Amino acid sequence: MLKSLYSGVSGLQSHQVAMDVESNNIANVNTTGFKYSRANFSDLLAQTQAIATAPQGQLGGKNAVQVGLGSTISSMTRIFSQGSIQNSDKNTDIAIQGDGLFIISPDGGNTYKYTRAGDFKFDAAGNFVDNNGFIAQGWLRDDVTKKVDSTAPITNINIAPGLTTPASPTSEVVLKANLNSGSLVYSYSPAYSVGSTPVPNGTAVPPALVVSPAPSAVDANGNPIASGDVGVMFNEVGEAFNLQENQGIWASFLSSKSVATGPVVAGAGELSITFALDDGSTKLITTSGGLATNTVTENANRYATAINAQTSTTGITASYDIVTGRINLENTNADASASHNVRIASVGNANSGFNATEDSTTAYRYQYTASGPSYLAGIDKTFTTMADLREAMELEARNVSDLDLDGIPGENNISIKVNEEGKFEISNPGNSQDGDYEMNLKVTGLTATGVTENTNFTTNMKALNAVLPAGSAGKAFSQSFNAATHSSSIDIFDSLGSKHTLRIEFRKTALDPNTGSTWSLKVSVPEPATINTIAPLNEMTGSVRFNNDGSLSTFSPPNVSFSGYNGSAPNQQVNLTLGTANTFDGMTSFDARSATSGISQDGFTGGDLVGIRIDQSGTLVGSFSNGRSFGLAQVAMAKFTNNEGLATEGGNVFIQTANSGNPIIGTAATAGRGFIQSSALEASNVDLSRALTQLIIIQRGYQANGKTITTSDQLLQTLIGLKN
Repeated sequence: MLKSLYSGVSGLQSHQVAMDVESNNIANVNTTGFKYSRANFSDLLAQTQAIATAPQGQLGGKNAVQVGLGSTISSMTRIFSQGSIQNSDKNTDIAIQGDGLFIISPDGGNTYKYTRAGDFKFDAAGNFVDNNGFIAQGWLRDDVTKKVDSTAPITNINIAPGLTTPASPTSEVVLKANLNSGSLVYSYSPAYSVGSTPVPNGTAVPPALVVSPAPSAVDANGNPIASGDVGVMFNEVGEAFNLQENQGIWASFLSSKSVATGPVVAGAGELSITFALDDGSTKLITTSGGLATNTVTENANRYATAINAQTSTTGITASYDIVTGRINLENTNADASASHNVRIASVGNANSGFNATEDSTTAYRYQYTASGPSYLAGIDKTFTTMADLREAMELEARNVSDLDLDGIPGENNISIKVNEEGKFEISNPGNSQDGDYEMNLKVTGLTATGVTENTNFTTNMKALNAVLPAGSAGKAFSQSFNAATHSSSIDIFDSLGSKHTLRIEFRKTALDPNTGSTWSLKVSVPEPATINTIAPLNEMTGSVRFNNDGSLSTFSPPNVSFSGYNGSAPNQQVNLTLGTANTFDGMTSFDARSATSGISQDGFTGGDLVGIRIDQSGTLVGSFSNGRSFGLAQVAMAKFTNNEGLATEGGNVFIQTANSGNPIIGTAATAGRGFIQSSALEASNVDLSRALTQLIIIQRGYQANGKTITTSDQLLQTLIGLKN
């Protein structure tokens, strides 16, 4: 009888404990980061009145006869399910979404405690603390590496009040851009200017022997540079010339003129004259013998008419000079479809007054070659750059000696240069020692076997066609020659935090169909800053080469040595990062508009801390008045093998126990640890509806156990009454 009383009492005690547990859960329904607990019931030892027996023969087995002795609370289980995330207006509130706990310390990192409550703040000393004043543990920014090293031991998170960041000099400039490789560009600049070759000072010296070298191209500062391959240049509207090998022009500075050696003879006489044509063929022009009674004029007119009938092929027109009695031949070199110059291959009738030595060559072929210039090659002049073409034309203009009094060419003052607008500029000022003449400029397109006319290039040069009398103030100009260009600029910082604009300019200079294109590169900074040891000190030149798939091949210079000359540290090394060879992660050259898609540098001026935010990795990112933001510290998180083994100390704090396992410390969102959400707190995971339901269950259990006791008491009263 007493066993039932004891069972009832144990049931009351167990349910009382369960009631205490559930009351605590309900009491913490609004406690940040709280994890509710559950009381686990178990029965007590049972009294065995008869043991179990096995079946024997025809008699079956019997189960044991046991009477239970009540219940007890065998354990408590803390449920670490995720609480809901509630947004807040405080940027230092942080919540964990997933597994893990924040690490806090009450004694400067000697001992650790753990919490899910992320209501942190900065105290007066800059410590990142919870509501108990315990300091959050993590990693701080290293002053040397300028990074937060999460592999180092954890320490107190402290950000000094009034934190400032010193200026950091730029050490790298990263540029990602595309340079247009197409035949139509929208970003271009005039070709560099090239001056005229100095005229010998009163000395009749052929240009080929002039000591003064032909001038090279110069930049805006007058510094000699490579003028660039004409084959990769563009006209005034950005259309590419795309000059192929041997394409070019015919150009002359005078008409080709030839006067017959002797006068025309009267009587019967047949014209038989052969002219050499540009393509290497010949053209035979003949007439009938005529009558013996023919006069000189009649014969001359017959011969001239026959020659003029073939002008569309030979380019030559004939006229009879009645005063001298001779036939004059002229080729104005103005017809691109006709042959140029007067070149007599043979003569079959002396009655015409001609012989085979009366050639007159004033028009020359100026042909493009990618393999290098060769100026003086007979009738063919070759060029690669603007400087080559300018020099070849000027040499020939000065070599015209039809009117040279002493027979020595090259003494006139004719000037051919490339001006600042990228135009060929021809002037004929006269006043030379001798050899002045009236220039009759004629430029026509060039075609030959296997060579087609480059109309864009011809059009640019045909603008030179003009008459320039010696001593005139007039000038002849071609259309502009332009190079594809692009530029990018960025401010870099010296050790004092002062800004200096670094400009990078690109100009297309060459094209190799087998390997790709080449662009010149110029890096410049405003004076008095320097990046070079030779003049100009504030500029450095190099090149960028691309593969034929548009990827970067190589570039130079890889860096510049910057000195601000304003009190900042000299010889500041700034690396130029334009991409990785044979990849597309930096500079590219596709058939698309030239454009900069990204340019950055890593320097900054000094600044004061104006705000802190926390990202998902738990990094405290500081924002400074200089516009920079970088990690100042990172909150550490601990993960336990058995979270339920942690013991609570109150104040939303857990401590490690023998059954929780050791903490595995690391960063948020790694190795199974949850990520951190800032400006938010994790609410209690107590489900109030479940808790209230559980109260009813506990209450009914408690009442039922009480009824067990009262019933047992009544039975005892009956037993006692039997004695009476």
